[in-house]
Amino acid sequence: MYKLAPHKFFLGLLLLLFLASCGSKRKVVATKGGEKSEVVSKRDNPSSSRTESAPRGTYANVVEEYVANFSEIAQEEMRIYKIPASITLAQGILESGAGRGELTRRANNHFGIKCHDWEGDKVYHDDDRSQECFRKYNDPKYSYRDHSLFLSKRRRYADLFELDADDYKSWAKGLRAAGYATDRLYPKKLIDIIERYELDRFDNEVLGKTYKRERSVVDVQSTGVNTYKVQKGDTLYSIAKRNNTSVETIKRLNNLSDNNIDIGQELIVNSASN
Repeated sequence: MYKLAPHKFFLGLLLLLFLASCGSKRKVVATKGGEKSEVVSKRDNPSSSRTESAPRGTYANVVEEYVANFSEIAQEEMRIYKIPASITLAQGILESGAGRGELTRRANNHFGIKCHDWEGDKVYHDDDRSQECFRKYNDPKYSYRDHSLFLSKRRRYADLFELDADDYKSWAKGLRAAGYATDRLYPKKLIDIIERYELDRFDNEVLGKTYKRERSVVDVQSTGVNTYKVQKGDTLYSIAKRNNTSVETIKRLNNLSDNNIDIGQELIVNSASN
């Protein structure tokens, strides 16, 4: 009978152990009381996510895309629940990382609302404590509706609804005063987002008011050319939308090969020869 040499037997054993350790790992799924729940951890491998990956591009571009996707939903919530669309959008941007946050991508939860008395699907996510329970939604619009209900149905936020619907500064300060956030800079963060991306224009649309923008636009009538000086937070998309033109038109007029722009840069946004 043929016998393996001791050193060959040892090498073969090591090979078997290595192959066994390379087996695929399965994601842990927990069930409680028959309800479907999904474990979400910061240690999870992002490539194993079943939802879309985080959008790419500069943060300003990501925010503009987020606003384009959810502004109509925020305005509809404002019509029904009287919460300024600018506040809802700013909170969504801040708390979801403009849609890139892990909890948002895995659970469509844009406002970090925890389970409480929730009877729907749940996910477990590391937050203040390890593996806290958060609500999971089939569609982001339900996250927005839950946010509206969360504020409108709780007594501690009642004073907010006495404020003017377009007074986003008082709403931002009132949210923290009512205990929505412990971060003392939370109001400032919301106000900065609203003003940087002019989110209050959506409030005015709902209220039927004319929106007054503070823009650095120079109208040169002798040549029929309109120019715009780039400000902090601007993107080609936002500039084009403000000036009723297209990104491609601005790129062509200014000989731009890509979408990169600099603060203080003066762009031609329209001309008589368009």
